[in-house]
Amino acid sequence: MELDMTKGKPSGLLMKFMLPLVIGNIFQQLYNIVDTVIVGRFVGMKALAAVGATGTVMFFILGFMQGLTTGFTVLTSQRFGADDSEGMKKSIGMAVVLSAAATVVMTALSVTGMDFLLRLMHTPTDIFEMSKSYILVICIGMGCTVLYNLMASILRAVGNSKVPLYFLIVSALTNIVLDLVFILYFHMGVTGAALATVISQGLSGLLCIFYMAGRVEMLKLGREHFRPDLHLMGIELSIGLPMALQFSITAIGTIMVQAALNMLGSVAVAAYTAASKVEQLVTQPFVAMGMTMATYAGQNRGVNAYERIRQGARCAALLTTVYAVTVFAVIMVCRHALIAMFVSENLAEIEGYTTVYLFLCGMFFTPLGMIFVYRNILQGCGYALIPTLGGVVELASRWAVAVAAAHYRSFAGICAANIGAWVSAGVFLWVSYLLIFRKIRRQGHF
Repeated sequence: MELDMTKGKPSGLLMKFMLPLVIGNIFQQLYNIVDTVIVGRFVGMKALAAVGATGTVMFFILGFMQGLTTGFTVLTSQRFGADDSEGMKKSIGMAVVLSAAATVVMTALSVTGMDFLLRLMHTPTDIFEMSKSYILVICIGMGCTVLYNLMASILRAVGNSKVPLYFLIVSALTNIVLDLVFILYFHMGVTGAALATVISQGLSGLLCIFYMAGRVEMLKLGREHFRPDLHLMGIELSIGLPMALQFSITAIGTIMVQAALNMLGSVAVAAYTAASKVEQLVTQPFVAMGMTMATYAGQNRGVNAYERIRQGARCAALLTTVYAVTVFAVIMVCRHALIAMFVSENLAEIEGYTTVYLFLCGMFFTPLGMIFVYRNILQGCGYALIPTLGGVVELASRWAVAVAAAHYRSFAGICAANIGAWVSAGVFLWVSYLLIFRKIRRQGHF
């Protein structure tokens, strides 16, 4: 089921690899949405706001770890593309060692610092304890999330995007069942929703391990592959840390937005949570395209096929643009039904907020999609610093607009903070891609 993306028509390869990722990402979002729906409808609006108030914190912490694990496996895709089996196995072993160490450190830091962080974000007092309970369970179970992200990244690095999808579907169904059991039967509230998420992620990670150990000969590792190799670890850290920082920089910007949003009260927070869940669901093809381009670029970087990467980039940009325009039209038509899934109280007031969010942000889905395309191409080719700088540009734009929005207590201004970040970062990464590949074309090699 492994896919060599250095041969064949780029458009066909991209679609073949991306489709399972789209389905998988949507399933992942669906079981996140199920958390939100069950919490919002069966625990209450304040519980929905509590889960939403921790979303940016969760993105900050887990996004950092996802950036690390994705970065660690860039070298794996390059070694796979270069047909270096032993080097690929060693890169996987070092990725496992580094991920385990990082998980221990991040779990300790996040648990001990969570109370301070939530207060720093002006989390409303009426939802503070519920927010803290939810996010602490997620942080304590961080190892389960990291396990799945790392194993799935390894499989994708060798061109296998289908198996992570299958196990993610199992995880999603498990999460739904556990949500219902923990919330409706055991009355565990937001803590039950968090626990269901952690257990489900851990299950999907273990399934990936069993599959790799039993069915994929090229991914069977020996003890020697886990023996510390400082050179390889240095290479993986040089790629993984900038990618992790890029995720964290983006998350810091969203935390600023969340802090400004929290000042508007729990109703606005609940509305923003519902609308952002819709946005996250419909933009999963952007995320899948980014993952696809990281693998595509990484494998072709391994054989120095820079022109082939350019062809793939053009195809990815076109597909992303067409989808962005189409999905914006769909969500505007269906927005009432979409929002009604999440709330059963204060619906009229919440829908007013969500319409503003979906209209303003939806008009700028195209630059958001371009961020995923060009950022992942550069990362897959080993240029980790440029995407990090793109994150800095994104952070500066989001911060500037969020400060103004907080001053004027403007919900539309808070939405505009996302727009400013997407446009500025999208343009920066696109221009950087053009300049770098123009230089590579003149040189004839990476």
